[in-house]
Amino acid sequence: MSKPGAHNLITDIAGLTVGNATDEKVKTGVTVLRCREPFVGAVDVRGGAPGVRETDTLAPENLVGRVDAVVLTGGSVFGLGAADGVANALSQSDVGLKLSGAGPAIPIVPAAVLHDLGNDGDKSWGAAPPYNQLGEQALAAASDAFALGSVGAGRGAMAGTVKGGLGSASMVLNDGVIVGALVAANPVGSVFMPDGKTFYAWPWEQEGEFGDRPLPRERDCVGPIPAFSRLAQHSKPGANTTIAIVATSAALTGVEAKRIAMMAHDGIARAVRPAHTPLDGDIVFAISTSAHPAHDGGDEFRPMAVAAIGAAAADCLARATARAVYEAALR
Repeated sequence: MSKPGAHNLITDIAGLTVGNATDEKVKTGVTVLRCREPFVGAVDVRGGAPGVRETDTLAPENLVGRVDAVVLTGGSVFGLGAADGVANALSQSDVGLKLSGAGPAIPIVPAAVLHDLGNDGDKSWGAAPPYNQLGEQALAAASDAFALGSVGAGRGAMAGTVKGGLGSASMVLNDGVIVGALVAANPVGSVFMPDGKTFYAWPWEQEGEFGDRPLPRERDCVGPIPAFSRLAQHSKPGANTTIAIVATSAALTGVEAKRIAMMAHDGIARAVRPAHTPLDGDIVFAISTSAHPAHDGGDEFRPMAVAAIGAAAADCLARATARAVYEAALR
């Protein structure tokens, strides 16, 4: 039976570390997933208001398809500067592509942003937004263990009408392959059933990771707009999003990683109601570290193995989303 990894974090996958940097004055932050070496990467966008950098670089038909780090950040368009800080720091450490004998290394650092500019943090940064520096700080802090909740990219997040945050979860499959998820949850939809306490992700909870509440007796709301979503407040477009990374130790091609990213979006849909709206910028990156074979059988079994990994990624992302809100409420 599948179970969480040793730390129930995406960093249970060897070769991945995560760092957070938080600016309490601005009420924002940056989270960086650092890859020990260039790993296979892909991305899938489902939300109607995305904010991204270098996503086309990961398209299966394009040249590179590998990443040195992935940045999740607050700050909307200003937050994209965090990836500059990460790329500069990695290049200074000689990490990245080297296309000729001259010039610096060129790190591949895709990024996605969420909108947290509407909170009461001090945004009067003038010509110097803090995100470049926060990106460097988050990269420097990257390790196997990292905090969840109101930290990093989740610091200024909202999930419907409650605090959003940073969440993570992992799963070890029966064949030893590890799957994990990292998410900054800032959706316009609700993560809660009508009681305002039980997570929609309740069926996928492992080992009490987000409160171990009993299933409520009352039926879920019949209408499409839950009471704890922000849709009832007529939120402005672009003010929300759920940005995430799923990863696996299984060896995948770029096309297969793309399929994993697509399947993993179901985890957002399980945890948030409604999801992928015109007001959200929902994005999932997928990473393969290639530490394990995807399947020990013949090629005819490979699609089944990829399907199992994608299903696990969706489960992990649902759990990580609920865990983000649960951990944020504890702070």
